[in-house]
Amino acid sequence: QVQLVESGGGLVQTGGSLRLSCAASGRTFSVYAMGWFRQTPGKEREFVGAITRTGGSTYYSDSVKGRFTISRDNAKNTVYLEMNSLKPEDTAVYFCAAARMNGIVRRRDDYDYWGQGTQVTVSP
Repeated sequence: QVQLVESGGGLVQTGGSLRLSCAASGRTFSVYAMGWFRQTPGKEREFVGAITRTGGSTYYSDSVKGRFTISRDNAKNTVYLEMNSLKPEDTAVYFCAAARMNGIVRRRDDYDYWGQGTQVTVSP
């Protein structure tokens, strides 16, 4: 069992930056591939990016590639989402997720555990 808690969301102006954190409970954080998703009202949860167990590889959706960076610190049981050059269309609730799988995990249904989400609002 893994519990995930996101933090770092808030209100930022267009072009600004935010860094989200996702802290995981338990001692086996390093066996989980991690991902970030986002969701706006009335829409499905959208894949943002993912990172492998060791942090050696990352993958991003086209909408955030070049602006967002995922990293992890397995010693701290934490995964991060650094968001730069934010746009109003990045406004959403952001969720981190854990998958007991190897490699990059892009499918929402492959994730086993989810955080409660943190709101990110980008003003025009």
